[in-house]
Amino acid sequence: MAKPGFRLALFATLLALIVVLLGAYTRLTHAGLGCPDWPGCYGFISVPKSEAQLAHAELHYPDSPVEAHKGWNEMIHRYFAGTLGLLISILAGRAWVNRRHPGQPLKLPLFLLAVVFAQAAFGMWTVTLKLWPQVVTGHLLGGFATLSLLFLLTLRLSGVLPALTVPKRLQYWATAGLLLVIGQIALGGWVSSNYAAVACIDFPTCHGQWLPPADFANGFHLTQHIGPNYLGGQLDSDARTAIHLTHRIGALLVTVVLLGLAWQLKVVGMTRLAGLVLIALGAQITLGISNVLFHLPLPVAVAHNAGGAALLLTMVLVNYHARTSLVRVRQPMIARWRLSPRKHSAAPITIKGETPWRF
Repeated sequence: MAKPGFRLALFATLLALIVVLLGAYTRLTHAGLGCPDWPGCYGFISVPKSEAQLAHAELHYPDSPVEAHKGWNEMIHRYFAGTLGLLISILAGRAWVNRRHPGQPLKLPLFLLAVVFAQAAFGMWTVTLKLWPQVVTGHLLGGFATLSLLFLLTLRLSGVLPALTVPKRLQYWATAGLLLVIGQIALGGWVSSNYAAVACIDFPTCHGQWLPPADFANGFHLTQHIGPNYLGGQLDSDARTAIHLTHRIGALLVTVVLLGLAWQLKVVGMTRLAGLVLIALGAQITLGISNVLFHLPLPVAVAHNAGGAALLLTMVLVNYHARTSLVRVRQPMIARWRLSPRKHSAAPITIKGETPWRF
């Protein structure tokens, strides 16, 4: 039976997915600086429209002319993100009020609230630091973290516990898969924030070569100076090629590990989860290759972000099933009349208990 707050957590998870995709759409339409200030837009709560508002925007932000479509892309993302923050605040408040109820998660909702505050700060820095790649990537990772933690909270409030015990080796595979997917998402964010998605326009080679010229030192120079403006990126071709190639290598490593994970899931009888892993992985690989071959069409690029989210949530689900603790109980001794007496044994049975992911 679902626990109180389950429906709200589920709705917040769906909203978080929308926020992640809106963020991707904003980034891919080059609308990250559609509003040069934060949290408003040219000093208003919406995009300037009237003559007086446009005059005010031109006076105070002469270097950032109003582009209504980009401004609305950015503000709609902020509106949805603000609504999500409000929902997470409600979840945290309810968790605190019900903190003495058995099975009520408390640390996880409070941690989510802290993540939301951090995300708000990253959202502000994304604008004030003019799309500095380090901040943009951190903001993207924060969005995916919010989504995955909300999904974990939803699972914990669902009242549904996994039915199978699993060997330790599956837990190791599941952990490795989760960490590699997180790392690959971080690389994807670095590709996007440095505008390196089309640094290679062929596949599986890059510029017709298996090992094209690539500048890894500058491509992953994490202490680069701030500003003046990173819209469109500042790295040269070789540095962007290095970033793109690293993302491809990461994808290959993720593929190998997730194929192994799917096999391990099948071995222990979790065939549906194995199939889910393979479907999410196959879809993401297809979308990634399509991005290259079709030169980053907007729908495919946004779908690639959705695929990354789906793969991450799949890994959260696999780890939830693989890491549920065991609680051992004993059957009560039942006296029965028998022609020949014998000793009654208390045979242990194993049931699934609460997940040990106690945030």
